[in-house]
Amino acid sequence: MADSLQGKTALITGGAKRIGRESALALAGEGCNILVHYRHSAEEAQALCAEIRLLGVQAWAISADFDKPAEFETLFERAMALAGPVEILLNNASIFLLDSLDTMEFESWLVNLRVNAWVPFLLGRELYRRVGQGKIVNMLDASLQGYDWKHVSYMLSKQALELLTRMMALEFAPRVTVNAVGPGLILPPPGRSADYLERMKESVPLKAHGDPQGIAEAILFLLKSAYVTGDIIYVDGGRHLRRE
Repeated sequence: MADSLQGKTALITGGAKRIGRESALALAGEGCNILVHYRHSAEEAQALCAEIRLLGVQAWAISADFDKPAEFETLFERAMALAGPVEILLNNASIFLLDSLDTMEFESWLVNLRVNAWVPFLLGRELYRRVGQGKIVNMLDASLQGYDWKHVSYMLSKQALELLTRMMALEFAPRVTVNAVGPGLILPPPGRSADYLERMKESVPLKAHGDPQGIAEAILFLLKSAYVTGDIIYVDGGRHLRRE
């Protein structure tokens, strides 16, 4: 029997836009109260909270800049002060900066590692320590099974989060499950048009691009499952099978 999300509270990082927004609405539709984390998108976060409340659940917007330790180190504590125990954590926020092996600098590596791996781990550890039960879903990337030569620091940080997902799953068991979703060709990168998806879909075995709803469905499966931990669901049309 699937676990119910009714009445539980979820913190979704980067929840105001794109996949985070779709996921927030999907969880709210299951009766879950939502904390929408944002950095700069205050207006979008507040509008989403208003939309979520129309579904009959509670919602709060909460800010934190992941470049500032004073903000991200207190995020989970502030979330609990607003909403009470937070039993669900969706680590969706990330940065996706261009660099290559030729141009990568140590500082860019550290920035990616902090935002894409350290903060998700820190928030997950806070859930484990402060609440002691619940479910964590980390957002990875379908390209982890190969290489992304244009986003090297990003790839290294997501590789770290993949390893942390498995380690956290072992360490936080049996009362906290930790899983991940690996999106593929879902949305165009910021600054790109929808034509990008049409051009790139030929690189996908299923010859199609996905959508945020498909990611939300995978997240819901992991949150409802009582017997899955340390796993990754790739929602990528089979793209991860090509290891180039």
